[in-house]
Amino acid sequence: MGGHAKLRRRILSGGNDGNIEFSQLRSLLVRLGFEERIKGSHHIYTRADVPEILNLQSKGGKAKPYQVKQVRNVLQNRGLGEIDVD
Repeated sequence: MGGHAKLRRRILSGGNDGNIEFSQLRSLLVRLGFEERIKGSHHIYTRADVPEILNLQSKGGKAKPYQVKQVRNVLQNRGLGEIDVD
């Protein structure tokens, strides 16, 4: 199991949302087909078949816990990365 799959599993487990590296989360979202747009400190992710817009910011190199929860909800509700994320 590769790094993206492990990160996806950690996010879905919801065990420690405050300990997700921001750079890894960015990499996962791009790997899942999201387009990244950066406006100042905001990293905005969109995907044509996903109506939700993810607006993420780093805090000390980590993703903010409430934003990890938003990503988790999108992954669960849209079934993203279930087959092959690596």
